[in-house]
Amino acid sequence: MSRRASTLVGFTAVLMWAILALLTTASGAVPPFQLAAMTFLIGGLMGALSWPFRPGAFASLHQEWRVWALGIGGLFFYHFVYFSAIRAAPAIEVSLIAYLWPLFLVLFSAFLPGEKLRFHHLAGILLGLTGAALVITRGEVLALQQGLGRGHLLAFLCAMIWAGYSVASRRFGKVSTDVVAGFCLATAALSLVSHLVFEETVWPATAGQWLAILGLGLLPVGAAFYTWDYGVKHGDIMVLGALSYASPLLSALILVLAGLAPAHWSVAVACLLVTCGALLASRDMFLRKTATRTAD
Repeated sequence: MSRRASTLVGFTAVLMWAILALLTTASGAVPPFQLAAMTFLIGGLMGALSWPFRPGAFASLHQEWRVWALGIGGLFFYHFVYFSAIRAAPAIEVSLIAYLWPLFLVLFSAFLPGEKLRFHHLAGILLGLTGAALVITRGEVLALQQGLGRGHLLAFLCAMIWAGYSVASRRFGKVSTDVVAGFCLATAALSLVSHLVFEETVWPATAGQWLAILGLGLLPVGAAFYTWDYGVKHGDIMVLGALSYASPLLSALILVLAGLAPAHWSVAVACLLVTCGALLASRDMFLRKTATRTAD
């Protein structure tokens, strides 16, 4: 598969993460760690069910400890830190700060061999960040309340964890994406332990809530991790980081269409900013495509 096609595979994860807020809202009052345990179990089983038919996939679980530490640590600690930040600061501020992870991803990726941070990457990222901030805050100036600094720091840490996980995964580019199923199952086990220690069990109350949890496990907490893992290892990591700004935008649009968030002028302006930013930062992809056609 070409690098461009691999990048598009990774971008499907961004599309799936766009429905994360919608499905999480529809899942009812299930506690965070219990929800993580249930959804990561579904996501892990989705990959593990193919092991009997693909012996090579099961064999891919035999990896060095650093691979397992990165995979499990990235998935588990991202959610742990995010949940902690939500408890310590206003959700809107945490969401905005946590969505800075694509910016950290592009910046971190500049230190990878063969990668270079260019002006159009930065310009595109800044446009995308402005659009994401606008759609999340509805054009209002953020008021960082006193006494909530810990939550903001945790949100920054959350963004850096996911960006660092994505960049570090590229160091293990030869590791099969099949091992992600093992990461998900191990994360489910750790989440279950955390749930038993810190939370009271609350089961979904309706069929719709059960379906939402199933959807979470199959898509944003399941298939998305497989396609993202493949994309960051074999695709254009800078382009992926820039296109990831579509996630908060698409999520907001979906929530508006579902009637879970009010329509606002800032949404339309953010659409323009995020789209232009993604196109600018993705310039390398289009230039390579043009060069290939010219060579042919």
